[in-house]
Amino acid sequence: MLKWVVAAGCLLAMPAVASAQDAEAGKKLWNKCAPCHAIGPGAKNKVGPELNGLLGRPAASVEGFAYSDALKKSGITWDDEKLHKWLENPKALVPGTKMLFPGVKDETQRDDIIAYIESFKADGSN
Repeated sequence: MLKWVVAAGCLLAMPAVASAQDAEAGKKLWNKCAPCHAIGPGAKNKVGPELNGLLGRPAASVEGFAYSDALKKSGITWDDEKLHKWLENPKALVPGTKMLFPGVKDETQRDDIIAYIESFKADGSN
């Protein structure tokens, strides 16, 4: 019985995943990002940089895009955590950024958008 109590306690102590990321739902939510960013085959910079292969890439590293000094100096390498904070409130993560987007307040929506972005490799394939 003690083993079951210990096992249950360990399970409760583990961090829970709030929701599974859903790239298909993220594709629909991408409409919030599409006016400024492109992703996928043939993506080009728009008002914002193209986002193919974003995760693991240093911030302000897409050639040909004029980033703010704040983002250039941020030292950020995009991972789930940083992208989550960015999508929630870009100006809070990087004060002085040029990005005018107010953010996505819903955590599940951010998860889904990130899943969609993560589905694209640097060459735009997925």
